[in-house]
Amino acid sequence: MTNLIHHAKLITVSLALIFLVACQNNKRPDLGRLYLDHATDFSNTPLIVIHGTMGSKLRHKETHEEMWIGNLKKLAFSNYRDLALEINPATLNNLNSELEAFEILDSVSGVNFYENLIQVLTEVGGYQLNKVHEPIQPGRPLYLFNYDWRQDNVVSAQKLSQFIDDILIKHPSHQKVDVVAHSMGGLIARYYMRYGDKDVLDGNIFTGKTTANKIRHAIFLGTPNLGSVLTVNRFINGFNFNLRTIPIDVLATMPSIYQLLPYGQHAWLFNTHGQAIPLDAYSPKMWQDNQWAVYDPIVQENFRKQFDDPALADTALTTLITFFNKQLERARRFAWALSVELKGQQHEFIVFGGDCNMTTNKLVIENIDGQNHIRYKPQQITHPVPNIDYRNLMLSPGDGQVTKSSLLARFETQFSPNFEPAVPIKYPIFLCENHLKLTRNLNFQDNLLHILLQ
Repeated sequence: MTNLIHHAKLITVSLALIFLVACQNNKRPDLGRLYLDHATDFSNTPLIVIHGTMGSKLRHKETHEEMWIGNLKKLAFSNYRDLALEINPATLNNLNSELEAFEILDSVSGVNFYENLIQVLTEVGGYQLNKVHEPIQPGRPLYLFNYDWRQDNVVSAQKLSQFIDDILIKHPSHQKVDVVAHSMGGLIARYYMRYGDKDVLDGNIFTGKTTANKIRHAIFLGTPNLGSVLTVNRFINGFNFNLRTIPIDVLATMPSIYQLLPYGQHAWLFNTHGQAIPLDAYSPKMWQDNQWAVYDPIVQENFRKQFDDPALADTALTTLITFFNKQLERARRFAWALSVELKGQQHEFIVFGGDCNMTTNKLVIENIDGQNHIRYKPQQITHPVPNIDYRNLMLSPGDGQVTKSSLLARFETQFSPNFEPAVPIKYPIFLCENHLKLTRNLNFQDNLLHILLQ
């Protein structure tokens, strides 16, 4: 009987401790109490929020029909071929698109992207949404930089340059703005701060007029500063989104996607024996030799089906392949331009990112019956080699899309040990959060308001 009473007490104490720990783990900062009283006490420095890849809605310029993301029917059935950018066969540049970015992506299928962040900034931080060419609203000025995420990041940086100049003209009492950039938006902001509106990618000398002096706080969230191996996989298997797949030949028309490839020094591909394979993701020969992306016969066949005239299909395919090769080289120079050390630029970045989700950082190539197959998850390997820990080989801490090493611009495994990109980080803050949910993470929002309002 005594033992039963003793065990009952132990169970009661254990349950009480579990309840206590649960209560402690559920504690949340009261952002209203922390920041509402200070919402008008400090400088009204304009704040710009820059979204990431696919982070703005696209519509037809004339009809205003929303093409991305579109209605429920489009989400369920579209192959999104109408997102492809047209290519000028003579210049190999993108033609002016019929689509335009018109609004930041708030939420899709119940997943909140930027709506919650904007709500916190306005309701707690004292910010008020403004538009460049409309009268100033009372409160801290908040601007959303909507850009066509398909376009070259240099093009977007040039538009950001004009956007910031317009804001500073509108607010003559301020000489600086604050920037909060999510994912690829951080690369656009970094390029702008280094080179302004100058396109430096046509040569091998990266110099420009720094515009970092127009930024007070540069805050990046989940930015892939060393690219992502998932981009290689997307060029091989297509971009899976909401149970649909954006075709490879459509992705190949979008310059920004190339500029998310893993840096050339990164050892990103291994064989099933765990040995690194020195392939350059920026090399057209690599893609051609492996028949990946636009060199894949199946991709080419599907592309040709869009044309009634075989001769026209051949010409269009040749243009697409040549454009693909050009964009690979341009992406190489984009990475290089963001890596070289620039004299006289002292600005440092504050970076937020996830480090609790195991994220693909290396791909494995598996040869089956003479054909190479890319594996981006350990469980995809059909004939594992004994004693090879594929999970440890392929996965690294991150947010599910961007690894911690890419966020910090530090190579985990590289072919050139002496190379270190010049990415000046003031300090990092790590979160246990998925990439698409980073903007609504309460700890991010808490620290963001502290940085902006201090």
